[in-house]
Amino acid sequence: MTTPVPVSTPSQSLPNPLPRPPGELELLEQVWRRPSGVRSLTVVNNTHIGVLYIGTALLFFVLAGVLALLMRAQLAVPESGLISHELYNQLFTMHGTVMMFLFAVPAVEAVAVLLLPNMLGARDLPFPRLSAYAYWAYAVGGVVFFCSLFAGLAPDGGWFMYPPLTSTQYSPAVNADLWLLGIGFIEISAIAGAVELAVGILRTRAPGMSLEKMPIFAWVMLVFSGMVIVAFPAVIVATALLELERAFDMPFFIAERGGDPLLWQHLFWFFGHPEVYIIFLPAAGMVSMIIPAMTGTPLIGYRLVVLAIIGTAFLSFGLWVHHMYATGIPPLSLSFASAASMAVSVPTAIQVFAWIATIAAAVRLRPIKTPMLFILGFFFIFILGGLTGVMVAVIPFDMQVHDTYFIVAHLHYVLFGGMVFPLFAAFYYWMPFVSRRALSERLGRWAFWLMFVGFNVAFFPMHLTGLAGMPRRVYTYAESQGWGTLNMVSTIGAYLIGAGVLVFLWDLVRNFRPSSEHNAGNVWNAGTLEWLPSANHGLRSIPVVTTREPLWDQPGIDEDVAAGRYFLPNAPAGLRSTLVTNALDARPEYVLPLPGPGWSPFVAALGTAGFFLLLTFKLTLPAGVCGVLAIAAIWRWLWDADRAPDIPPVSIGAGIRLPMGCSGRASHAWWAMMMLIIVCLSIFGALIFAYLFLWVTSPEVWPSAAALLPLAWPGLSAVLLVGACAVAIHAARKLSRGGVGALKGYLPLGMVLLIAASALDLYTYWQQGLRPQESAYAAVVFALIGLQATFIVLTCLMGIFTVARLLAGRLSAARRACVDSTLIIWHYTVAQGLISLGIIHGFPRLAAG
Repeated sequence: MTTPVPVSTPSQSLPNPLPRPPGELELLEQVWRRPSGVRSLTVVNNTHIGVLYIGTALLFFVLAGVLALLMRAQLAVPESGLISHELYNQLFTMHGTVMMFLFAVPAVEAVAVLLLPNMLGARDLPFPRLSAYAYWAYAVGGVVFFCSLFAGLAPDGGWFMYPPLTSTQYSPAVNADLWLLGIGFIEISAIAGAVELAVGILRTRAPGMSLEKMPIFAWVMLVFSGMVIVAFPAVIVATALLELERAFDMPFFIAERGGDPLLWQHLFWFFGHPEVYIIFLPAAGMVSMIIPAMTGTPLIGYRLVVLAIIGTAFLSFGLWVHHMYATGIPPLSLSFASAASMAVSVPTAIQVFAWIATIAAAVRLRPIKTPMLFILGFFFIFILGGLTGVMVAVIPFDMQVHDTYFIVAHLHYVLFGGMVFPLFAAFYYWMPFVSRRALSERLGRWAFWLMFVGFNVAFFPMHLTGLAGMPRRVYTYAESQGWGTLNMVSTIGAYLIGAGVLVFLWDLVRNFRPSSEHNAGNVWNAGTLEWLPSANHGLRSIPVVTTREPLWDQPGIDEDVAAGRYFLPNAPAGLRSTLVTNALDARPEYVLPLPGPGWSPFVAALGTAGFFLLLTFKLTLPAGVCGVLAIAAIWRWLWDADRAPDIPPVSIGAGIRLPMGCSGRASHAWWAMMMLIIVCLSIFGALIFAYLFLWVTSPEVWPSAAALLPLAWPGLSAVLLVGACAVAIHAARKLSRGGVGALKGYLPLGMVLLIAASALDLYTYWQQGLRPQESAYAAVVFALIGLQATFIVLTCLMGIFTVARLLAGRLSAARRACVDSTLIIWHYTVAQGLISLGIIHGFPRLAAG
């Protein structure tokens, strides 16, 4: 543990008023220099990874847009034969999938990776190699997934992939498998990025930047990360269960054997409706950053906006039944979902009124620039989408327009208006941050008007088309239906949107000149830290922050930062580093050494992508090789990750010395592991929900109490788990007392006990004759056992890695981050195993009683 450093008043906050030592800046630049040539693939700097991330997300946006134009061309006239129905199914599935999974969430994560470190006054995110890994996994996996379209292997069951349409009976080809394994893998990448962002926001803020001084964008990305961590595991569980059904005939969704297709919808929409707000909230955060800069006025109602962000996130988890009104759910449940659907409009309205008040409070109106044009367009479109959202929250109305083009219109007004327009505003606003030249005002206005007019021409008529009865997802229609004129208008509007995007891309080609050191600078006279002078190393020194708009309220801060007069103006011990501060009021605690460029994240991403994609084609052996390659690469990047405790405390300025690195609960690694545990709990909770849901819908396939195994067998498994936990606790105590060598014996013993507990549970059920193909009960029991076995394998891999580091002399009582992380997962695995045993063996007895 470390003692927080006090942060003083502004007049006392310049720790280094004298010129810096010669050569210090040169060393800093050398340590943070970007690799060139083929080694540019090893870059980990957030500015470079962020630009790559945004560029890749924009590529997928364009590709998905091309698919949309093809669909609109097919629907422009009745009875068109331009596209076959098989290809059309693939096009609309890929369009929705790419927009939701490969563009929307990655795009906002990408903007956060690029901006947040500078916005928070940090040099980089706390796990740069994790950011690089998440990006490369997303890019490689996403490109391969999209290319399946050219091989006729693209999924064709809709971006929601409802069973039984996507079961083996109706979709025997690998198209559905490609979606299930590919999207599950991409969601893992998104969760990795969310953990990275959350730890960065909580622990690497500039000194003095307490929670109430954080920029709104940091707040929304913190809430965004929490939503991703809680919601995304549900879709990972859903895709895993459906893939297990397709690959091994485990009947989770087959009604004849006790399964239920509605289980998929519950799991999918528990992710899917928060997903809408996961996309919208970061876009709203961008709006809350841009409007103050455009008006020269601080955001009105800052605290109310923060509360509205948190309230929106909370309510969004109660809305998933909003998508299931027509499935026969009991009326009382529908009433709760309807009320929550209407209630979520309240915190959204708070943000809208705060933006309007900020514009109204401007001392003088400035000329409307392109970012503000896109925001005004966002106001108009999103508010219309919100109004239709309230309409479809009314159950009788939704029953009439469900699965019609009215829903298509509402969806696009909310998502395109609520996310794409703010994102384009952000492109024009923050381009001077990463480019030597700002984008063109003239071309920007052309892009806006083409997109704004085109969007409303394309999607407003769809409300009428839907009310006239046109169903979603049809590839053609009869002329007698009378939908031809409206569809032709929508097609013209879609091509106008495409023209606007082309103008934007031409603007990028003409004016985007990426540069970390010679960017265009603060052309908007904004007040937040990302506009301070920066380079590859980020800020020259890390300032003390006293207000929410330090560039407005702390005169001369830019010159003092550039001159190195604040904290950490150097590269201590010749390493990349940043300050770690406490979560509440941002008082410095220790210096965090950051890893530099390396091949391991890139290789690990290739191995991970290869593992999932090869499994799609049932190439088990090559997939296994890729999995081993990924694990080896991850081990390599973690091998020397905690060498800092061997470095003595370093000076950060003003006579303050801080330790390099930290262990225990003050460590950023501990915070990351806690967030990983939340992910694990979400996965486990989703699987428990599946167990209970299937029991409610098909209790007849559940065994009677008399048919269950004697309690002696699960009791023995529980004893083995508790024994493994006791061994781990004893090993931790030995380590705390300096007994490092004891780990060599204790950790292998504990791993043997864990494996024995899992093997015993599986063996007893197998010997009893239970097979996962028999019923939904058997399938979900084996799924719980399989999940526990997966965590035991993960724990053992971490244990082996820990022992290997011990044998290499890389562990000590001070250098123990690896041990701490292993023990956190270890204890979680034991707890999960005990709960699983209680549910599997205890719940049927309680239910029968």
